[in-house]
Amino acid sequence: MPDVTGHTRLYAILADPIHHVKTPQVMHALFARHGIDGVLVPMHVAPDGLAGAVAGLTEMRNFGGFIATVPHKSAMLELCDRIEGDGARIGAVNCVRRDPDGRMIGAMLDGIGFVEGVRRAGIAPEGQRVLLAGAGGAASAIAFALAEAGVASLTIVNRTVARAEALAERVRETYGAVRVEARAQSGDVAVYDLIVNATSLGLRPGDPLPIDAGGLHAGQTVAEAIMDPAETPLLAAAAQAGARVHPGLPMLECQIELMARHMGAFGGGEA
Repeated sequence: MPDVTGHTRLYAILADPIHHVKTPQVMHALFARHGIDGVLVPMHVAPDGLAGAVAGLTEMRNFGGFIATVPHKSAMLELCDRIEGDGARIGAVNCVRRDPDGRMIGAMLDGIGFVEGVRRAGIAPEGQRVLLAGAGGAASAIAFALAEAGVASLTIVNRTVARAEALAERVRETYGAVRVEARAQSGDVAVYDLIVNATSLGLRPGDPLPIDAGGLHAGQTVAEAIMDPAETPLLAAAAQAGARVHPGLPMLECQIELMARHMGAFGGGEA
C-alpha cells in the first residue's frame, strides 16, 4: 500500500457491487511506476445514492476524480458538468475528473481499452463479424470502438431490444459503412468471428450465460468485459468448445494510464 499522508491525492472507483474491481491494484502499480503520490479507494455506492455521493465528492479539495463502473456508467452522463471526447455520443461515462472549482468532467474510455486489449493479444478486429452482448455503458463504448476499428458487421443483443436498437442506430449514424443490427436473443452464434460479453452476466454465481453458447467453435474468439472472475462461465464454455478466449482484465490495463491522465494524476488533467 502507498504511504498515505495529508499530501496524498485521493481517487476512487464507484461500483455496486464492489468486490470484483481490479482497478485499485492496477492503478497503484501505475502510481508507483511514475512516482505519483495518490491512492485509489473502492467505494460501494448503490444507484439510488449515486447523485449524493458525487455531490459529496465535489466538496473534497484533495480529491482528483473517480472511475465509474457497473451499474453507474450511463447514469454518470447526467451528473457531470461537462463531457470530453465521445462520451455523450456513446451515452455513458466511466472516468470523471474533479477540477479545482469542483466541476466534474467526464470521459468514456472503455471502448479504447477493449480494442487496444484485443489488438495487443494479436486479435485484429478489422473485417470481423462481431456479436456484442449488452447495450449499457461499457457495451456502447465497445460498439463505437469496434465500428471505428473497421469491423465488417456488428450484431447487438440485449434483452430489451429497444435499447439495443437505440445503440445500433447511434452507431449507424456515425459509422455508415458498418452493418449494424439489434436483436433480443443471440440465436446461432456460429456465424460470428468475435463474440463479446459486455453485460454483467457472469459477475455473480448462478448468472445465466449472456448468449446461447451451443454454437461456439474453434476459430472464434470470445471476449469478456468482466474482470473477476477471470474465467467466467462464458469463457469456460468457449474454451471447452475450442474457441480462443480473451479475459476482461486487458481492457482495464490498456486504459489505466488514460484514466490517470484524465483525472489529472500526471498534472495535466487531460486524457
